[in-house]
Amino acid sequence: MRIDKFLTETGTCSRSEAGKAVRRGEVLLNGKAVRSASDQINPEVDRLVFRGEEIIYRKFTYILLNKPEGVVSATEDGDVTVIDLLPEQLQRLSLFPCGRLDKYTVGFVLLTNNGPLSHRLLSPKHHVEKCYRFTARSPLSDEDIAKLEAGVDIGGYFTAPCKVEREGEGDYYRITLTEGKYHQIKRMLEAVDNKITFLERISFAGIELPADLPRGEWRFLTPEEIALLESHAV
Repeated sequence: MRIDKFLTETGTCSRSEAGKAVRRGEVLLNGKAVRSASDQINPEVDRLVFRGEEIIYRKFTYILLNKPEGVVSATEDGDVTVIDLLPEQLQRLSLFPCGRLDKYTVGFVLLTNNGPLSHRLLSPKHHVEKCYRFTARSPLSDEDIAKLEAGVDIGGYFTAPCKVEREGEGDYYRITLTEGKYHQIKRMLEAVDNKITFLERISFAGIELPADLPRGEWRFLTPEEIALLESHAV
């Protein structure tokens, strides 16, 4: 792979910026200054340093974002999007949200550029679990919870069985789904004459939203977490 291609595919810089950096001696390959941006690199074995920082090649990128309220789960929109919360170099990687949270739902959003894996994770046949934490306008009765868990009519569609739990003695509940219809949880609560007042996704495909990751912040998935995603989509 050409070094300028390597730098663009990792979101480090544009091809023209790569050429300028090479000419300034700011790109090192295995400890030696690169002579030309067209020089070849083997991402599996070579070590490349750009302006003092080692650049790690990833065929695909996986990012866990803690989405704040008011941000849109899209790549382009008139409002602020989840992509806008990333640094510029990552915005060059054609990332997109794997599944969407509505504008006022917060929490776990997976961003990736692996289209086939994203499609498999969202496919109903794979039954990938998504867990949400929520509050409601009125307390849920045992009967309400039983109805939600068995499946309710949300406008001509009966939801699949799910798990609903009270969170301690407080006002919070948890719901674990294996499907993701439009505004599904809000419509499910409406089906039992109630209303969502707060909704947060706290896990996806077995990966938990880190308690120490602030709203609006992000991190790369670990290799173990990526392997977990892949195991759910086989």
